[in-house]
Amino acid sequence: MSFARERFPARVLFGLATLLAIAILFLLVLWAPPDGKERSEWLQFLGAFHPIAVHLPIAMLILVPIMELAGRTRFFPQLLAAVDFLLGVATLGAIVAISLGWSLARSASYSGALVRQHGWSGMAVAAAAWICWVLGRRSTREHLDRSYVVALIATLGLVTFAGYRGGQLSQGENHWTEHMPERLQSFLGIAAFASVSSGPPNADPTTLYGARIQPIFSEHCIGCHGPSKHKAHLRLDSFAAVMRGGKDGPVVQAGNPSGSELFHRVTLLPTDDDFMPAGRKPPLSSAEIKTLEAWIRTGASGTEPAESAKGLPTDSGSPAAAKEVTFPQVDRSAVARQRSPLASEVLELQQRFPSALDYLSRGSADLVLHASLLGPHFGDAELRAFAPVGGEIVEADFSGTAITDQSAPTIAGMKRLRSLRLARTKITDATVEALAPLAELESLNLFGTAVTAAALPAAAQLPKLQHLYLHDTKISPDARMPEEWKKRITF
Repeated sequence: MSFARERFPARVLFGLATLLAIAILFLLVLWAPPDGKERSEWLQFLGAFHPIAVHLPIAMLILVPIMELAGRTRFFPQLLAAVDFLLGVATLGAIVAISLGWSLARSASYSGALVRQHGWSGMAVAAAAWICWVLGRRSTREHLDRSYVVALIATLGLVTFAGYRGGQLSQGENHWTEHMPERLQSFLGIAAFASVSSGPPNADPTTLYGARIQPIFSEHCIGCHGPSKHKAHLRLDSFAAVMRGGKDGPVVQAGNPSGSELFHRVTLLPTDDDFMPAGRKPPLSSAEIKTLEAWIRTGASGTEPAESAKGLPTDSGSPAAAKEVTFPQVDRSAVARQRSPLASEVLELQQRFPSALDYLSRGSADLVLHASLLGPHFGDAELRAFAPVGGEIVEADFSGTAITDQSAPTIAGMKRLRSLRLARTKITDATVEALAPLAELESLNLFGTAVTAAALPAAAQLPKLQHLYLHDTKISPDARMPEEWKKRITF
């Protein structure tokens, strides 16, 4: 062992170990980049420490040039002895910060150019810090190695770039310019950029969507769901992207605001974990919510003329234009009478499946089933338990659950269903063919299932079906189908 220590001193072992760690992280970022999918809660938990851990290497790398300069004066010569140690700590800190950052981005639904650039710039900082640590040995008090100086300057530039990209991820792409005084913007020549970046991209201002809806998304949403950063694979910077939805399928159900995940999120209480916009950003005004609701209720069109909008606030972005939101009085005794026949069954199911079953509204006896909240723990046996109340369920979401074609009869018994989500389940054509009794069904989501084109004739027989989502199924956009059906299908 003594021979090994003499042959491989601690400095060499440290250098090899940190270089190996950097190489492993490089391969992780290269082969397993953030892809917008949600994974292990443990990785998300560890990744949450990334914003804290990242400050240590930043502070160390900024302190190194200060100590290099101060240590070469006659006042603080003792500081030079600590530079090598600081660079070693900075390298280790960068490795830890990158590991945590990769854990967060890989597991918490992050994707987009900003995420990739921030990750790779962080990798570059770790490699540059290691190079500075190696080259730093060439310098003495009397001689400052030129290659070391160049590496140190480049490292500071990389730290600045990585920090800037990180700030854009957490605070928005224009976080440096959003509150910058106009005179300073003009002096720096960035006023034009600031105005362009906040405009509504890819939207025709003569349409209702372009004139009223896209500006709402541009103001509140595209910082996290735009071209550079699209959390949960969701982009809200164009009509096509909005209607395509995210990793869990469409977020807008045309004609059905209450069944639209996007509208649901923006109308939650700001204290709710699922409330959007996240990150303490200003919520939508009541006028903006009313405008968004009206757009979805009237069909969520991308071509409807702007002048066709009636009864909407004249300025959806202006708090002054927002009218006070009022709610009709609810006759609680009448509602209780409507709910009483199935009240005990509903209560029992709510206790057995917390948060999965609820009433459509405080004044309604209609039920909404969100089994997707239970994920793979919800299967055919669990769904059969809802058969006694199936006739009162008007919306059902089974996305990501373990149900199969065995559940087709139970679903077919929910004859008042208006919205049905079967995304990422194990159902096949057999389930679609069993849906014939659902005469009220308006929206059917088959995203990520094994359904084939053979099921299209059965879906075509549903009299009120207006929206059929078939992305990532075995049905090709080129499949032969009646022309009028192409308007109802979203791939």
